[in-house]
Amino acid sequence: MLLLQTMMLFFSLFVPPVVTGETLTIVNKSTHELVVYQYGEQIYKAEVSTGKTEELTPEGEFTFKVKAVDPYYRKKDIPGGHPDNPLGSRWIGFDAKGSDGRIYGVHGTNRPSSIGKSVSAGCIRMNNKQVEKLYTIVEEGSKVIIVKDNSNYEEIYNSWERKQWDAMFSQVLSKEKPRA
Repeated sequence: MLLLQTMMLFFSLFVPPVVTGETLTIVNKSTHELVVYQYGEQIYKAEVSTGKTEELTPEGEFTFKVKAVDPYYRKKDIPGGHPDNPLGSRWIGFDAKGSDGRIYGVHGTNRPSSIGKSVSAGCIRMNNKQVEKLYTIVEEGSKVIIVKDNSNYEEIYNSWERKQWDAMFSQVLSKEKPRA
């Protein structure tokens, strides 16, 4: 067991920082920006709006659960695609606060002048063209991290990758059986 742990530690010194091919979306409430990483590279960046107050847009790591084209706005019974629909052209819902991806999400808007501000009821708003692009990049099951700090995106991404690496090693180590 000790030999395996030593070998894994030695191996980790030479492995590049990218250990997964997963897509990671990061939203920073301080800068009103959303970025997407794939294979350790930032591939997309856009300006967003977040909650009117700090607590409205939850912080943490979540999973995208639902994707919809021309989403229906239940609260005011507005069909998808209608110009009065505040959700815009796309919905990418995530599982914040135990929800199923139908309460919190990244979505378009019918008010593009609101982008870059703290104005939403908790969701993350984007211009429709930008959320349409994001919709093609992220998959259901991919992760989104929402923060409010001054860390740069690369630091946030690398920290997330290290956690993935640690989790992978923990799984390997938990499968090791002691010798009798």
